[in-house]
Amino acid sequence: MALRIVPGTAGHPLATALARCLGLEPATCTVERFPDGELRPRVGTVRGDDVYLVQSTGPPVSERLVELLLLLDACRRAGADRVTAVVPYFGYARQDRRTRAGEAIGARVAADVLTAAGAQRLLVVDPHTTALETMFAIPVEMLTAVPVLAAALSASVPDDTVVVAPDLGAVKIAERVAARLDCSVAVVRKTRISGTSVRATELTGDVRNHPVLIVDDMISTGATIEAAAHILLAHGATPDITVAATHGLLVADAVERLQALQLRRLLVTDSVALPPNPPPWMEVRSIAALLSNAVAGLHRGEALDDLLPQS
Repeated sequence: MALRIVPGTAGHPLATALARCLGLEPATCTVERFPDGELRPRVGTVRGDDVYLVQSTGPPVSERLVELLLLLDACRRAGADRVTAVVPYFGYARQDRRTRAGEAIGARVAADVLTAAGAQRLLVVDPHTTALETMFAIPVEMLTAVPVLAAALSASVPDDTVVVAPDLGAVKIAERVAARLDCSVAVVRKTRISGTSVRATELTGDVRNHPVLIVDDMISTGATIEAAAHILLAHGATPDITVAATHGLLVADAVERLQALQLRRLLVTDSVALPPNPPPWMEVRSIAALLSNAVAGLHRGEALDDLLPQS
């Protein structure tokens, strides 16, 4: 059973880098778009192959998800022996529970339709919630980009840096980064006012006269990072602020918000397509090697224990 990497339009650069790490060329894949926005994808020869379909569901999330579903169906109908959805950033993962009556559980809906479309396994990187795995009937492999981020930060982070989780949901990833950098951890508690507005309400940990490294799984509008930075500075942290996140969605006015904070450095991965002409203080590290190790291991039927997040 041959190994094939199939790129979606949202994952083409990363899929190409992943394929090259494996000594392969990505399979042919085209997506025709009708005038009304309807998509019609077509994949090349994959009959009998072990297919890894690479498509992040970053902005615009719903369109990327529909394309992923159609590509999964195309691979299945083209006779692929096994199809793994490689979704470095999994949209709708934040919708893992209802917060009030009348809401949908978006993560569960996405899980159901991915499985129905033909995904036999899912590979994700630092999903917003580990509960995502419980919503799927198929195997889910959850990788972490912490080693990639920590390696990029290790040479430039001062010894007295405090790693900060900007909300309770980011505590685990902040602790993993801090453990690799041998730093202490602080935690910000926040209250979300709206989709673009956040208020930081409490800080646990000592940041006075320390440089800080804010770590999160994703940056969307930048509101969480902005609120965390303000409370850190109010508690005496030095203005030498670094931010690191796996997924740099950077929607709306996120870049302008972060620019106003005068960050020392912003580090993200290439899990999603980044805006053109990124500012000079933004640095991107690739997760292609991380994904290639996982894909190679899965293709050979090996366990991925060394690549999975450690609690």
